[in-house]
Amino acid sequence: MKFNDYLAQQMQDAQFKAEYDALAPQYEIIRTVIAERDAQHLTQKELAQRCGIKQSNISRLENGNANPSLAFLQKIAKGFGKELHIEFR
Repeated sequence: MKFNDYLAQQMQDAQFKAEYDALAPQYEIIRTVIAERDAQHLTQKELAQRCGIKQSNISRLENGNANPSLAFLQKIAKGFGKELHIEFR
């Protein structure tokens, strides 16, 4: 079974869907950081140096093992030469 088929099947369960939806913002942050780091051809170590933090902090964020603060995300944005924008949808 393909992952997308499995996910579609699981999303029929209301409890699973609620948990999945609750994690969506965290995974959006992770995907955004990884995509920008790749677009700028940076290693985790290079991004960490730009941000003034440890490479392990970048790794934990990208692996979903961190709950980043606003200040941390601002450091990441600055490391990318970008501004952090938060919006409600």
